[in-house]
Amino acid sequence: MQEYLRPLTRPLLAVLACVILSIAGRAGDNTPLTKEQVKQFLQTAEVIKSKPSSKGITHPWRLTLSNGTITHDASFQSVDEHKSEMKLASGKVEIDFVDSYKYNIAAYQLAELVGLDDMLPVYVERKWQGKTGSISWWLPVKMDDVERVEKKIEPPDPDKWNKQMYRIRVFDELVYDTDPNLTNVLIGEDWSVWRVDFSRAFRKNKDLRAPKNLVKCDRQLLEKLKALKADELAGETKGYLTKDEVNAVMARRDKIVATFQSLIAEKGEKEILY
Repeated sequence: MQEYLRPLTRPLLAVLACVILSIAGRAGDNTPLTKEQVKQFLQTAEVIKSKPSSKGITHPWRLTLSNGTITHDASFQSVDEHKSEMKLASGKVEIDFVDSYKYNIAAYQLAELVGLDDMLPVYVERKWQGKTGSISWWLPVKMDDVERVEKKIEPPDPDKWNKQMYRIRVFDELVYDTDPNLTNVLIGEDWSVWRVDFSRAFRKNKDLRAPKNLVKCDRQLLEKLKALKADELAGETKGYLTKDEVNAVMARRDKIVATFQSLIAEKGEKEILY
């Protein structure tokens, strides 16, 4: 699979309509729920219908949930695969391979800590049909990027698009996703962008995966990264990340911050931060 982390003037591919209504309502969904209410709904509402999702290599399910007042769909992913080594589609072999729903939940918890939870679906844990997995709100999007590319549709506001993609690039370096393929970026009605599916993230590598992708950074995001504490991250992701995985996140955080500080020293803050 190709990666979407490439020059922003080139097309991105995105599928899977499984994103969450943010508190600011940026997705245009009229669901009158706060983030905490959404979490509760996802964890407790009755499953009244289910079908396999047509997309996604980890075979997620599309569930219809209802609490008697609200009926809405959600995506359920229960993959939790651990292998000493795994030959990937690219031909590469990965040692200590993990593909787990737990990383979806950890990614959202980390996103909350660094102020990027408006670009990810809320992921919470739930058991369904005897399997434990991550579940997230299902929100129809304007289009997937396959359609955008096929129809040669350009973002109406390139600056907004690029700024969103810069944030996603930073987050992907932070979580070290070994499968940041083009199916994991979704486009909302107002051209807001969401990043989904982190089941192959959080490797123990302490180096950055693709430091060349760190070009510009949101000022608030950089400050949040600087303020991130290992014990805070460990507490929020307890049960989802190991100590080694937490330490790897923090090591990558240090390198992300150092990269941007070096770029600022070289080119000036106005060129790098926005």
